[in-house]
Amino acid sequence: MTTTSANPAPQPESRTVHTPASEVHGSRPVGVPIHQNHTFTFDSAEDMAAAFTGPDGAYLYARFGNPTTSALETAVADLEGGAAALASASGMGAITSTVGALVGTGDHVVAQNCLYGGTLAFLADLERRWGVEVTRVSGEDPDEVRAALRPNTRVMVLETITNPTVRVVDLSALLGIAREAGVTSVVDNTFATPMLCRPLEHGADVVIHSATKYLGGHSDAMGGVAVFADSRTHGAVREHSVESGATLDPFAAWLTIRGMQTLALRVRAQCANAQALAERLSARPEVAAVHYPGLDTHPSRETARRVLPGGCGGVLAFELAGGKVAGEAFAGALRLCVLAPSLGDVKTLVMHPASTSHRQLGSEELAEAGITPGLIRISVGIEQLDDLWGDIERALEAAAG
Repeated sequence: MTTTSANPAPQPESRTVHTPASEVHGSRPVGVPIHQNHTFTFDSAEDMAAAFTGPDGAYLYARFGNPTTSALETAVADLEGGAAALASASGMGAITSTVGALVGTGDHVVAQNCLYGGTLAFLADLERRWGVEVTRVSGEDPDEVRAALRPNTRVMVLETITNPTVRVVDLSALLGIAREAGVTSVVDNTFATPMLCRPLEHGADVVIHSATKYLGGHSDAMGGVAVFADSRTHGAVREHSVESGATLDPFAAWLTIRGMQTLALRVRAQCANAQALAERLSARPEVAAVHYPGLDTHPSRETARRVLPGGCGGVLAFELAGGKVAGEAFAGALRLCVLAPSLGDVKTLVMHPASTSHRQLGSEELAEAGITPGLIRISVGIEQLDDLWGDIERALEAAAG
């Protein structure tokens, strides 16, 4: 006799396509509707009063919640395997709302040296104005992280793939240390996306995304999402976020949902293009070093095999032998690739981190983060590979003089 087992849950690649939508008169729209309004009406004073009781009540005012924004939160929480999610107006909104809710004066934070420049600037502001102590670590040595912990350590901040040197963190090792010490771990997973890594499965408490990047994918919406392993932490951060006003606009949420439907296809193509470009750049005499965890020469190669089995992401960095002058010549010679201060787009975007994303850092801090004056970061798009290489090759020749 044959027994029929329950249908397995769809893979993440399928779930990105099928974002839940609310029923309308017994049927459901194929696409998620845009609820652009910010105010909701009630039939009685009692119903309205009940809506003020918390996140599980009826929709009341868009700063507290909105059906379209909730659909995005549900979709990203599902992809990351979290209990709940909270959408913000930007990636930095997600970072500041989360960390700001979890620490106070006299608390201590452990953070990687090479986090996104905006995150480092926020942590520096917490130190300067709010009396929060911050210890920076490389994120590559578990003993270093263990030694950095203090009795007043409340939060540890990591990135799955660091910006812009694309080092890969041994999440299971470091998150295990944080959990043993009772420290809340916050992992920025923007570069990896849920298609390549789900940090909650490695023991993270909170996962952050700049939805402006890969989740949206088309440079037409700004947003951020924090995903939580438990509802208690979600509730604490939600309360702080609502009061600080870091709420995501419904239209931006809708654009992000639309972009996420092709996330798996885009990330697969971007990983393939990035791997090929990294290999070709490594063979060029104009290039002093290439940073991409898919290369056997990269310091994080073995860690990447464990943490990123599905691909090493769409971002790479390289250093030109001619330093800053060569970098300027390279950038000026590009025609297909776009000079732009972002990443995760369908187009290939090129930038100079020392003067853009990490401009807030001094020379010593840049050196700690591994950012040299001539470092170029490329967020690889989905263009045809030979077209990309042709543009980059011409720019390399211009950089060589």
